[in-house]
This record gives sequence, structure tokens and C-alpha cells, in this order.
Amino acid sequence: MARSMTGFARREARGDFGVLVWEARSVNHRYLDMSLRLPEELRALESECRERVAAAVKRGKLDAQLRFEPAAAAQAAIRVDEPRARAVSQAIVKVAGIVGAAAPLDPMDVLRWPGVVVEPPLDVAAVGQAALKLLDGTLQDLLAARGREGERTAAALSERARKIAAIVAGLRKREAGMTAALRDKLKARVEELKVTVDPERLEQEIVMLAQRLDVSEELDRLGSHLKEFEGSLKSGEAVGRRLDFLMQEFNREANTLGSKSQDAAVTQQVVDLKVLIEQMREQVQNIE
Repeated sequence: MARSMTGFARREARGDFGVLVWEARSVNHRYLDMSLRLPEELRALESECRERVAAAVKRGKLDAQLRFEPAAAAQAAIRVDEPRARAVSQAIVKVAGIVGAAAPLDPMDVLRWPGVVVEPPLDVAAVGQAALKLLDGTLQDLLAARGREGERTAAALSERARKIAAIVAGLRKREAGMTAALRDKLKARVEELKVTVDPERLEQEIVMLAQRLDVSEELDRLGSHLKEFEGSLKSGEAVGRRLDFLMQEFNREANTLGSKSQDAAVTQQVVDLKVLIEQMREQVQNIE
């Protein structure tokens, strides 16, 4: 079944390293337009993340963000560089003696000094692997959401395609009597003008005019396009561009039908046909 380009997904993972959260949302776009935001600690993952997104998503404007909150336990495990702390303390005492300040030494001032507190190193490799695994899951959820939206859109498109098929069938029935109706109309016009016309010549004109107004080819092409449209919807592939092209073909045939119409009822059916095609064209824009 066709997939929509609209969707949202969020996944969270917890571990000894802390908390990772991926959020991804997408909307319709002609091509794949990707925007990724990663925390500074995991910036090196961007290239791999882009490759994984591109492998999963073919079209759409996609915004994805990774948030990382280090574990509180890791933040609480403070290690002090004792030699540096002593050096800073001695320097503070020495400076106090020089300037004549007698204020007691505040240990917090020593801890705030750069390099005194040694931050535990982040296991970037482990966090990175967890982030990539979480991204894969988030993309699966996003595709599932796009699939559900795509099913709803495909159902609406199929319903409109059935209405188009009904119009085409109605036009085929009317087509069978078009030549007879045209003959009656021309004969009535001749009688109204009270002129003498060679019956054979009149019949030739009727045949030539009927050929110019013949819509059998347009109806055949519309029928063929309908079959291809339904087949593409059910293919499960990225068919948005193909469907968009088919809508252009639908519109071309409808315009030709309108230009050949000599009957008010047929003209109304063509108008209804164009309305359905335009509604489908708008919905197809959101198919991947």
C-alpha cells in the first residue's frame, strides 16, 4: 500500500550512559529534504544517521533531533585532581598574603577552578551505538505512521477512482447514441432552415463530424490510466511521482473530452470528472 509523507515518531532509550531521545517528523516534499540535529558529544554520528534515514525514507521533508541527557550517577561521581587542587590552594594562600587579605580559604573556590574536578570520560562508542539503534527503531515507527496515513489517503483515492470509472462507463453508454443524436440534430436544423440538402452529402457530413467528436480513444485511455493507478496504489513502492504523472494524463484526457462535448449532460459529467481529478491530484502530493 502507498505510504504518505506525513508522520511523526518518538523513541527513548535509557542505559548506564543516561537517556537518549530521538524525535522525527516528516511532511510532503518533492524530494528527500533532511534536517538532523545532534548533541555536540555525538556530532560524529551525523553521516551515519543521514545514510540510515536516506535508506528508509525516499521522499519528504524530514526533521529529526537527538537529545542526550548523561546519567545523574555519572555526573555525581566527582573525581578531584589532588595535585592541582593543592597547587590552586597554595596559590590562593600566596596571593592572599601578597594582597593582605585574611579571608579563609573556601574549598568551593578551589573546586570551581578549571581542571580541579576531572569529568569522567563519556563512552562515545557505546552511546553512539545505542543512538543508532534507537534511530533505526524511530524510523520504523515513522514509516509505520506514514503507512497508516497512506492507507487512509489511498482509500480516499480509490473511492474517487471508482467515481471516475462510473463516469467513464456512463460516457461509453452515451457514446453509442451520439451519432444518432447528432444525425437527428442536424436534420432538425436543416428542416428549420427549410433548405434542400443531398441526403448522401448530409450523411457524409454526419460521419465526418462524428469522427471529429469521437471520444472512444479518450475513454479507453482513461480506463487504462485507472487500472494503472489502482495497481500503483497497491504496489507498496514509492509511487508518488508516478501517480502525479498519471494525474496529469487524467487531466489531459478530461480536457479533450470537454473540448469534444456537444451535449450539456456530457459537459456536466466532464466537469464532475475534472473536480474528482483535481481532488485526487491534491491528495497524491502527499504520497511518497
